[in-house]
Amino acid sequence: MAAVANLSSFTLGSLLQQQPSGSSGGGKASTQINPSTQFPLLSPVFTCCRASLNYRRNSFVQGGHKVLFMIQKLSSACNCHGRLQHFVCNSVDESSESAASQVNSDAQRAEEQPYGIPEKRVPEHWGVVGLGQAMVDFSGIIGDDFLKELGLVKGTRKVVNHEERGKVLRALDGRNYKLSAGGSLSNTLVALARLGVASSHNSAQNVAMTGSVGSDALGDFYRTKLLRANVHFLSQPVVGGTTGTVIVLTTPDAQRTMLSYQGMSSIVNFDSVLADAIAKSRVLVVEGYLWEINQTIEAIAQACETARQQGVLVALTASDVSCVTRHRQQFWDVMCQSSDILFANADEARALCALGNDCTPEQATKHLNQFCSLVSVTDGARGSYIGLRGEVFFIPPAPCVPVDTCGAGDAYAAGILYGLLRGMPDVRGMGDLAARVAAVVVGQQGARLKEEAALELAESVNSFSDALDNRITVLMGMKDEVKSQKTSNV
Repeated sequence: MAAVANLSSFTLGSLLQQQPSGSSGGGKASTQINPSTQFPLLSPVFTCCRASLNYRRNSFVQGGHKVLFMIQKLSSACNCHGRLQHFVCNSVDESSESAASQVNSDAQRAEEQPYGIPEKRVPEHWGVVGLGQAMVDFSGIIGDDFLKELGLVKGTRKVVNHEERGKVLRALDGRNYKLSAGGSLSNTLVALARLGVASSHNSAQNVAMTGSVGSDALGDFYRTKLLRANVHFLSQPVVGGTTGTVIVLTTPDAQRTMLSYQGMSSIVNFDSVLADAIAKSRVLVVEGYLWEINQTIEAIAQACETARQQGVLVALTASDVSCVTRHRQQFWDVMCQSSDILFANADEARALCALGNDCTPEQATKHLNQFCSLVSVTDGARGSYIGLRGEVFFIPPAPCVPVDTCGAGDAYAAGILYGLLRGMPDVRGMGDLAARVAAVVVGQQGARLKEEAALELAESVNSFSDALDNRITVLMGMKDEVKSQKTSNV
């Protein structure tokens, strides 16, 4: 894909000084563009860069001005005032006058075009439907000194407001970072979809997600990226809302510090779209981060109860130890009343059990398994535990050289879900696959399982015998029987 002419002359300051024609708001030109303006998304990878962009001379590439306009929209939406460089640049003309003269006229045409989201047939049934936070990730590798300068504690997660987010992004100016459609649950769903598509055993699963994004540029970006990864985002954008973002700062020791700007991401309603999706699915996965908003907790309870009545498996992700600690009772109530599967790490499991720090991951798994049919507890490089109907299995870690631990638990959950939906023959085999999926993600930069890696993992899974573990058969089969009865009654 080609880029625009001599972007070095277009700092974000100059780009944002003029409001594109057709955008909302009147009066004088403002440095803050309305982020809800639509644009044709071209699926780029971005990086903030202080250096000038000195490209070789060439003719101006047709359509390059649209990239300029898109960069303008994303930059203003994120309150980031560094220079943005399109990472997949081609040869461009040194003269920028032609590009500058076209930005305003083409910006209006761009606003009148659709989101740029690729058209795909919506399946009649879903293997998995996720209910979670829709967040756009800014991820990059930094040093410990960067965290100290901003007063950030390494390895923690902090909720920030719009101004704080802008401050951190401006501090990142001059450092490379990647923009991606993130969020814990979406990482799991994308990995699951890619494992299904890569499988040679006709086990591809239809995967969907519901949640909240704003009607801004980042919301369009998020929905497009998910759909291109074969995950359908079913919820419509909230008009006038802003899309949530997470800044993921990873140090060389693979520890990540996360700064979360919630936006619309934590506000989820139980509506007809969600109810219809649940009725057509085999598994509903609910993300633990949603427990931060009381209104959303009510929607979660409704969704889980609807799934239970429809014979749909309910899986909960604990997501964050502080979230579990603050909302333990509500989380516990939903887990005991409606859930079949629980995903947690060792700290989250201990917090949920409330048995103290001396409680081992194995003990926590066994305790939680009394209330939930299948419990998965990860313990980092020490391995993981799976509890299934009263028995706890230790799963050793898969070997890898850690690069970035972000998304390891999300990938592990995808491996478990893939094993369940495909009907893997035993718990250990399912756990081993999940550990390998997690190891692949830990060994790369970025929290999302790549397509090539998914292909290798899917091909490594042998054909299964008919001698399935009876406990897994019961877990999936009883729900399928209930769902079949519901369908026949209708």
